[in-house]
Amino acid sequence: MTLSSALTVDVVSDVMCPWCFIGKRRLEAALKSVPQLDVLVRWHPFQLDATLPKSGKDRKQYLSDKFGGLERADTFYKQIRAAGQEEGINFAFDDITLSPNTLDCHRLILWSRDDDLQDEVVELLFKAYFLNGEDLTRPEVLVRIAEEAGMQSDLVEHLLGTETDLDKVEAQIANAQKSGITGVPCFIIDGRFVLAGAEKPETIAAALLHADETRTDPQAAVSN
Repeated sequence: MTLSSALTVDVVSDVMCPWCFIGKRRLEAALKSVPQLDVLVRWHPFQLDATLPKSGKDRKQYLSDKFGGLERADTFYKQIRAAGQEEGINFAFDDITLSPNTLDCHRLILWSRDDDLQDEVVELLFKAYFLNGEDLTRPEVLVRIAEEAGMQSDLVEHLLGTETDLDKVEAQIANAQKSGITGVPCFIIDGRFVLAGAEKPETIAAALLHADETRTDPQAAVSN
């Protein structure tokens, strides 16, 4: 597979979004169903709540404020639990104590692109947060994830102590919003077709096949 021939799937996502974790699983299932296609998946940043402080916010307080009470939040998250179980994800929402500001997570994902490790990093971030209830605002957690994914963890540790690429991530989020993206996950296929939300694998697969069948110039695939 080469960058020029691959069908691109640009995923706009936030690591504190449970539907984005579900969407990742559904995308993976879709890709397995169309093995004849060469697909390049790239991850792009979004923030569900940019008002969260850098240190995050107490999870119960966050949910109460967002949904107008914890009972309403519980009703909403029951649906997510059920959807997650269908995809083999056992969300441990009760273990999450902090709703994080995810800008540093997105910086980590950005840095992992050059080493072709985005998928591994995104996966580890989702698992750390949704399965283990880890605090994604802690640099040591992100450094450990970087090491587990195969990145240069010492370099990541240094960069996290700076504002390197913070403006770039914020600009990418602003561009996503300007393009009309208001919720995630959002799948942009071949730069031409948009799937908003965690669509079923068969829907994603159909979109991939349609995008491949209607391509006129592989060189026109979006590159960021």
